[in-house]
Amino acid sequence: MEKALQTMIDNMPEKTGRSLEEWKKLLKANPFEKHGQAVKFLKEEHGVTHGFANTIVTLSKEEENIPSNLVANQYQGKEVLLPIYEKLLTTVRSFGPNVTITPKKSSVSIIRKRQFALIKPATKTRIDLGLKIPGKALTGRLQSSGPFGTMCTHRVQLFEVSEVDNELISWLTEAYEMAG
Repeated sequence: MEKALQTMIDNMPEKTGRSLEEWKKLLKANPFEKHGQAVKFLKEEHGVTHGFANTIVTLSKEEENIPSNLVANQYQGKEVLLPIYEKLLTTVRSFGPNVTITPKKSSVSIIRKRQFALIKPATKTRIDLGLKIPGKALTGRLQSSGPFGTMCTHRVQLFEVSEVDNELISWLTEAYEMAG
């Protein structure tokens, strides 16, 4: 399959009039919510055959799913929250090499053997940190999981880097230990 795909990419300029990179730039300038809308656009507005249109759209979407791009997209317009995010990552990385950081479309999962934390930019001014600490009592700061549902047992709302303090780190540590 890889060889067939590479042949298609190599033939793209001759068959469609543009290289894959040129098509990606065009799609980036004309973002579509749905895959089918972008395919239809390429077919109807640019005369691209269905096979090429589908391949172009699929390959242009793959870049969005690269972990660094997923995080960049989450914090677009919320750049003020990046120092909090970075401090959380530094903290969980200090727990050891068995921590896996997995960016998704709208959040970042922190996993040992199981997910023990979830980082989500909730608003332009707040990160929601979900924690999985079954049986832990709620406090004013350590709230019920709220929008995280069953993925987490608790949530902490973070507005400033200084809130990644010893208390929060102790909760993260507890969640990490329970996930092992």
